[in-house]
Amino acid sequence: MNKFARLSRRAFVASAGAAGIVSASGLAMPFYSRANARPSFTHGVQSGDVDATSGMVWTRTDRPARVMFEVSSTENFANATRLAPLNTLPDGDLTVKRLLTDLASDQDIFYRMTAADLSDINTVSEPIVGRFRTAPASRRNIRFAWSGDTAGQGWGIDETGMKTYATMAKHTPDFFLHSGDTIYADGAMTDEVDLKDGTKWKNTVLIDEKRKVAETLDEYRGQWKYNLLDKNVLALNAICPTFFQWDDHEVTNNWSSSKNLMADDRYTEKSIALLSARAGRAFHEMTPIRFTPAEPGRVYRKIAYGPLLDVFFLDMRSYRGPNGEAESMLDTLTPEARILGEEQIRWLKRELANSKATWKVIAADMPLGVVVWDNGKDKKGAEAVSNGDNGPAKGRELEIADLLRFIKNAGIDNTVWLTADVHYTAAHYYNPDKAQFQDFSPFWEFVSGPLHSGTFGPNDLDMTFGPELKFIKAPSAEQGQNLPPSAGLQFFGLVDIDGASEQLTVRLMDREDNELYKMTLDPVRAA
Repeated sequence: MNKFARLSRRAFVASAGAAGIVSASGLAMPFYSRANARPSFTHGVQSGDVDATSGMVWTRTDRPARVMFEVSSTENFANATRLAPLNTLPDGDLTVKRLLTDLASDQDIFYRMTAADLSDINTVSEPIVGRFRTAPASRRNIRFAWSGDTAGQGWGIDETGMKTYATMAKHTPDFFLHSGDTIYADGAMTDEVDLKDGTKWKNTVLIDEKRKVAETLDEYRGQWKYNLLDKNVLALNAICPTFFQWDDHEVTNNWSSSKNLMADDRYTEKSIALLSARAGRAFHEMTPIRFTPAEPGRVYRKIAYGPLLDVFFLDMRSYRGPNGEAESMLDTLTPEARILGEEQIRWLKRELANSKATWKVIAADMPLGVVVWDNGKDKKGAEAVSNGDNGPAKGRELEIADLLRFIKNAGIDNTVWLTADVHYTAAHYYNPDKAQFQDFSPFWEFVSGPLHSGTFGPNDLDMTFGPELKFIKAPSAEQGQNLPPSAGLQFFGLVDIDGASEQLTVRLMDREDNELYKMTLDPVRAA
């Protein structure tokens, strides 16, 4: 297993086409059984959380099944390693995921799964195949994509499909970082939406679970299944790992422990604690996120991607205090004022200080200096970090100020923040000389999204941490808000790290693959 031969992704796509698992567009697509009597795989394959020696893989069957796994370094699966089978059962919604271990670094890994019907063990499915590339152990070029916000505001799978996923796939990234709002559990859809120009948006693919807000566990699961019906999502999943984090719409808009649904007639279940528990279970069942036995609902984690890159995934949702107006103006860092929570902050400081990677990418599900209101109509209460007063750090800003001070005092260089959430794309340079709180080293934050949702913005910037707007692409006043994906304002970002110079280059892209902005950062090297 640790002497895999090298095979390029391009070679896999070409050979997979000959085997019948590549679509006409040239992107890898999964097998589906043509015989109703045989088991089949219902929602493709996924991989995720890949490092130098391991990676998670995922699939789902149409019935209780025994899933056999094979792993190889060649697309023809010669001399494949066969792993012990795992079962899919109704209590896990017929999903299965597995951590593949003892892999060779910097290799293309091919995995194949076959399902046997547990009621008739000799009835076997067609195989389903996927691939990913392990992280390097040495310095080589790295490319990854990031964005957020999938299938929101009623914009579902139209005739074109979620095109941004196909555009990202053209760049053959080592992985895709999904920055949250991976589903819209509160975003009920209709078959058609009237557009301002007199035409109609048609959700050509729609399932019952998307016609109402999610409340039951099965309805939350259905939100994920819907996204996995899109041809472009399936194609990217087959050839590229996704590193998932979550934000609010995986449960409901702007949720915190204090969310009150009593006046929301869409919900018959009013307990945010119960809804978030169901949503969390669905999130972990339906994604290839690594499972942490000691804390099975945990989302924050670090993925070490070779000597040039560590990625730190934050959870800015699960441990926050209330989204209240009073809490956002607190002068003391109480539990009510936090957004990351004490334990996560301790973990992040420790892991940042111990990181030997050249670049430390902090994947945040919300931006630091962009003002996002909990009550947007009245502009009250902080939903994100900033409280909108442009003054000294208060409320959640206190926790971020403490973190930024620590990063400076510990001499932690080359941090870059990547995020989504606000449904437009932007580049922010945080400059202590322009800030109210100044005890930090300057850094960059890049915002991208939406992937396939309504386009909004732009939002105001709060000057507590001195963000300088270097670039923005958002709807104009004439265009208005909640633009459909067909309007073209769908965005993703590309990050390239050069193996020789160790420079990090960020490009902000739109779904037509136009480069909107580019910034190359030189690494600060240790003395």
